Amino acid sequence: MRDSLPLSRRGVIAGSAFAALTSGLAMPAWARGIHEGTLARKGSDVLSGEHLTMTVAEARFRTGGRVGPAVTVNGTVPGPLLRLKEGQDLTVDLVNNSSEGTSIHWHGLLVPFLMDGVPGITMPAVLPGETFRYRFPIRQAGTYWWHAHTLQEPMGHYGPIVIDPAEPDPVAYDREYVLMLTDWSPMHPHEIIKKLKVADAPFNFNKTTWTDDYPLSRKERLMWARMRMMPTDISDVTGSLYSYLVNGHGPDDGLELGFATGEKIRLRIINGAAMTFFNVRIPGLPMTVIAADGQNVHPVETDEFQIGVAETYDVIIEPDGADAFAFVAEAMDRSGMAVATLVSRPGAKAEVPALRETPLLTMADMGMNHGSGGSAGGSMAGMDHGPAPGSGQGGAAQPMTMSGGMNMRDTSLLPPNVKVGPGLDMVAMNPVDRTDYPGLGLDNVDHRVLTYRQLVAAKPNTDARSPTRLKEIHLTGDMERYMWSFDGKKFSAVSDDPIRFAYNERVRVKLVNDTMMAHPIHLHGHFVELVNGASVGRQPLKHTVVVQPGGSATFDLTANEPGDWAFHCHLIYHMHTGMFQVVTVRPLDGGEGR
Repeated sequence: MRDSLPLSRRGVIAGSAFAALTSGLAMPAWARGIHEGTLARKGSDVLSGEHLTMTVAEARFRTGGRVGPAVTVNGTVPGPLLRLKEGQDLTVDLVNNSSEGTSIHWHGLLVPFLMDGVPGITMPAVLPGETFRYRFPIRQAGTYWWHAHTLQEPMGHYGPIVIDPAEPDPVAYDREYVLMLTDWSPMHPHEIIKKLKVADAPFNFNKTTWTDDYPLSRKERLMWARMRMMPTDISDVTGSLYSYLVNGHGPDDGLELGFATGEKIRLRIINGAAMTFFNVRIPGLPMTVIAADGQNVHPVETDEFQIGVAETYDVIIEPDGADAFAFVAEAMDRSGMAVATLVSRPGAKAEVPALRETPLLTMADMGMNHGSGGSAGGSMAGMDHGPAPGSGQGGAAQPMTMSGGMNMRDTSLLPPNVKVGPGLDMVAMNPVDRTDYPGLGLDNVDHRVLTYRQLVAAKPNTDARSPTRLKEIHLTGDMERYMWSFDGKKFSAVSDDPIRFAYNERVRVKLVNDTMMAHPIHLHGHFVELVNGASVGRQPLKHTVVVQPGGSATFDLTANEPGDWAFHCHLIYHMHTGMFQVVTVRPLDGGEGR
């Protein structure tokens, strides 16, 4: 028997009404620092059928000791779970009762491009008081999610999608849960962007000091200081500001997920966070990964995996031998965690592990010496980095060099289409494929951790042609100025020069990460085949690919969805500050391609 309990404790913490706050001030709601409306309910209702209504409104949200502005859809954070069926038609009326323009993007779904929900690319924003009707067929099965493609997303405008297959599900299970991981801040996104632009890592409370106990030598500390970089600069926004949530519930809410001994349970795990990678584990229970980004893969048993922003993983667990198990989603920078508890009886407790030590960036994350392992140890000795060009510190024409002859910004390594300017502060010297890397901080743990190399498509892919050309795209940025881009050019500079693919073209795309941050790159409207060493025809399908710092990742694409599609980093403040492009597939009516 399949018992669908997607969000079991939604009703436990219901919203208490707040009096509507009125104001005659001309400034927008976000600038006033408060949102009008009621307190958002935690957890999702479930919507099914062929004609749905989703209503956007402003509210307030409370978790732990924090309270602040939020955006709800149908009154909850997350918004409703859409439970659909492969092969059905779907109509959604989006009603905007908020004070700002909005949209819904169907993340991972194959939809006509005019239904893709990206304001400025495929549609205008739905203005306050307006209603927009989406209409498209459901062409696939699996676990996905929806979200606004505006700055309402990090405030709560998101929710899960589960699509049941038209044919019998090849995976048997007795019960399932949808677990949506998110990060929420009481600070408005506009204010966060402002702080990121004007301050130096304003939310990093793990900066190195002369009195910390990080395993760094004096020489290494000097080297990092000369680069004006920090080995702890892992996440732009951290637990100092964020509360990490499971289905809208913070760690203090005591979210429980029931189980009976002997049951086989499917967990549909979605990373709907704005800026946070999570390391997911259930101490004492192995997990068998059966799907990635909604697409079935050969089962892989593991003890932990890192899930990038916008990715989804489905896993099977079989709880046994204890009354309770802790589900832990620890932020990659170890600044906090989201927690739920699997219980065989109400109130059963499981020990929640303490946060692990803050990981440190290494030479590999600078695109060098990829055999050095995960420690920031002595392999960095001897470096001597100069100031960055254009920094105003005497380095306007000087690259970031090391006394050993290495150059942190050797632009001769870049292809001619990459613009060299103040928005590019680093060039990876040896950006090798890092799909065998489990993620920062997980390369030295004493248990099994999933890597991209282990993912193999469960069924053969439909296009067995070899790619006819290679396109290389560089992920670029200046961390100090908080400028992000593709090929050194912010979207505002290339809005009339999209990435062009011919309809049905088979192309190989190599993403080179010339920064020290991991970027989850998302192409709308398509699945790509991750080149990870799997045999021909069995490369796993992904809608979002994490490119590790200083490394590269490659995918094959059949450009068979005509239209204009957003292509961007899914870290929302990277996207909004320039790491965004448009992929255009022509002709719109299909054709021979080339």
